[in-house]
Amino acid sequence: MAPVALMHNLKHNKVLHEKNIILTVRTQDRPRVSKEKRVEIEIINDDFKRLTINYGFMESPNVPKALGLCRKQGLKFDIMSTSFFLGRRSVAPAPGKNMPHWQDKLYVFLMRNAANPTDFFHIPAGRVVEMGTQVTV
Repeated sequence: MAPVALMHNLKHNKVLHEKNIILTVRTQDRPRVSKEKRVEIEIINDDFKRLTINYGFMESPNVPKALGLCRKQGLKFDIMSTSFFLGRRSVAPAPGKNMPHWQDKLYVFLMRNAANPTDFFHIPAGRVVEMGTQVTV
């Protein structure tokens, strides 16, 4: 249940930060989510918290703005001293799988052209560390 980026950080850097927040951004099945329901904070222990940010399908996610709403619930962020560890999957075609080769290539092409999560979530680029894995289709 631990995020891939957290596990890769532990594996490669052999470090667990003092304060950790596992962040999930969810798109709800309604057009908009009110500010009162935008953030949900679950305290796991003193070192870990789970934060869920909810958006409607008509809204553009803005993580820094949502983190500002956390102050009302007692969770403070200094965006310029916060590091965001993002998990990224790169997809490669694998010979001998069930899909025809052209479909593999099309899927890989579409994945490579997907929006950059840093831009999509409006996270300051200088605060992001991407931890990646490669999967085959």
